[in-house]
Amino acid sequence: MASKQAKIVIAGFGGQGIVLAGNIIARACVKEDKHVAGMVSYGAEMRGGTANATVIVSDEEIASPFVEKPNMAIILNQPSLDKFEDRIVSGGLVVVNSTLVMRDVVRKDIEVVKVDALEIAKWLGNARVANVVALGAFISKTGILKMESIASAIEDLFARKKAALIAINKKALQEGMKVASRLES
Repeated sequence: MASKQAKIVIAGFGGQGIVLAGNIIARACVKEDKHVAGMVSYGAEMRGGTANATVIVSDEEIASPFVEKPNMAIILNQPSLDKFEDRIVSGGLVVVNSTLVMRDVVRKDIEVVKVDALEIAKWLGNARVANVVALGAFISKTGILKMESIASAIEDLFARKKAALIAINKKALQEGMKVASRLES
């Protein structure tokens, strides 16, 4: 990633684990001694309202956590695609949860990775891990962090209160990674 910053937006409905996905990335950055900054935004109501998190990953100091033009995005629902598609810089990447995004990305100047994140999460037995499925595809595609750091961050974040969810989240991460790998073949 040289000195380039990864400016990531993660967006979806409240309750889809938007903030958690951002926290997993941030924790993994700390493990890899990368600089990280982030912010979260919620709609009027929490669960079911719109939510987004921005995370900046860099090898150098970060001046501001504000991201107006992300170069990468994880989009978990249709309203979020509608809101953020035009903001992604040309040449950027978007991972789309094709289970809940009902239209194709219109722009031709950004790379699109479609992942049936919700369907995969349901197949795993817990619809709430769709965010981690999408995160696995994102990390696999971008390589901005090591998958081991992401898995370790999941362990750290769930260890105290929700240790029973570590295994399924790691499975979700692996499934997302597999999907992204298959798309490249």
